[in-house]
Amino acid sequence: MQVTRLRVYPVKSFAGVDVGSASVLPWGLADDRRWAVVGPDGEPVTAREANGLLALTAEVLADGGLLLGARDGGGEPLRVDAPTEATPIPVGHTRQGIALPAGWEADEWLSARVGRPVRLVWQPDPRARPVNPANGGQPGDRMSLADAAPLLLTSEASLAQLDRWTDDATPPLDMLRFRPNVVIDGDADEPFAEDGWPFVALGDVRFRVSGICDRCVMTTIDPVTLARGKEPIRTLAKHRRWDGNTWFGILLVPEPEAATGATPSAVIAVGDTVRPS
Repeated sequence: MQVTRLRVYPVKSFAGVDVGSASVLPWGLADDRRWAVVGPDGEPVTAREANGLLALTAEVLADGGLLLGARDGGGEPLRVDAPTEATPIPVGHTRQGIALPAGWEADEWLSARVGRPVRLVWQPDPRARPVNPANGGQPGDRMSLADAAPLLLTSEASLAQLDRWTDDATPPLDMLRFRPNVVIDGDADEPFAEDGWPFVALGDVRFRVSGICDRCVMTTIDPVTLARGKEPIRTLAKHRRWDGNTWFGILLVPEPEAATGATPSAVIAVGDTVRPS
């Protein structure tokens, strides 16, 4: 098995970016989900309720800032600096508490495209946010502003099985619906084998599997057209429903020797060998 795709999401709920390789940090991949959108009250705003966020793009610049844009090329892009000197504001991301506001220009740019007042915020220190024990978090585990774990891995073999279960009239599902960081080819003869892996090495980097990922309504939004439908939740509910949820993909936490401190010490890349253990 091998890694077939790597993807980071600089702003939570924005369209992601394919990369050939990525540095592994204790809290996830470098440049992944350190920024997010909140309402005036600091509560998270995601593509679950604001589908248009999926059509927005963000490029991480060399100095840590962002270049915001739209997938359709509409309007002028906006450069946003990391707000390192901003006064923290309360935010509603679980186990986060505060974030730094990006400023009025970013807020106006985003609000105009979302169609409601919103703010762009930045997570200043991902070492402050623990992984929820309900998602397999252990003492010392830390994460970005991702929902459940530092990384999400999905398998093409498992998606192929899901497509076989789905109504023949339904077009094949796009893996981007599941917003993975790592996609592997998997074993065609054993879809969902990843559910039972305690650990997995991607190239030379070892990860603990902290759990299977429960899926929400965001997977029912087509990442290209933004149209909503019933899949894949409808089919997952028939074949992969337990504990009141539907499940697809696995949650990964870098092992301590894989990534330490704030300096990248390991890299994973497309083409890396996948070795479960």
